[in-house]
Amino acid sequence: MEAVPLQADPAPLQQVADAMADVAESMQAPMDLGRTLHLITQSAADAVPGIVEVSISLTHKDGRIETIAPTGPLATRADELQYELREGPCVDAALGEPAVMVGDLATDSRWPAFGPKAAALGLGAHLAFQFRADPHARGALNLYSTAPYGIDQDSLHLGSLFAGQVALAMGWAKQDATMSEALETRNVIGQAVGIVMERYSLDADRSFAFLVRLSQSGNLKLRQVAVSLVESVNHKAK
Repeated sequence: MEAVPLQADPAPLQQVADAMADVAESMQAPMDLGRTLHLITQSAADAVPGIVEVSISLTHKDGRIETIAPTGPLATRADELQYELREGPCVDAALGEPAVMVGDLATDSRWPAFGPKAAALGLGAHLAFQFRADPHARGALNLYSTAPYGIDQDSLHLGSLFAGQVALAMGWAKQDATMSEALETRNVIGQAVGIVMERYSLDADRSFAFLVRLSQSGNLKLRQVAVSLVESVNHKAK
């Protein structure tokens, strides 16, 4: 898609800048991913010219696509219609296309089943942007207009900024979850080492080696062995 210089009015640009600041603040750990995604979709609906409702389509490994953080029922129904038909801009974006822009859903021939049905719902135009967040999160940010040709190049450029925010939030949440899990694993293994040290009068290194041998002989992850030992001791203490 050929790049077009951004020439949006100062007011929408200020709205976008304010929205970006709000999203950045919401991503302070520990982050509430649901709240952040709702903030992004509502901000996009408020700030992008011509857009009335926004949603996020999230893909799953089993092929399902689900809608999250919609700003209203119209976006949800339009998304679900595309999932049912397996065609439409948000499906194309979620599964492959970086960005899809539709000026008039009623007459666009790319989606012969979805287009007329979307128009019957009262939709005129549609923007969809793919987002990716390592390692596995992928989907689309969907922006809907009720007016045919109600979106333009300014809508396209501003909408892409919010799609980037979705990817950033997804990636940040995954990193935060991974760090929290790593910290929890370290803590429970430390507790298990302390239990072995006390129970068998071993030093820390030998106690850790003891846990490693248990995990290998039982074909279990070290964390599973540690959790089982800690839970057993806590249960007996009750």
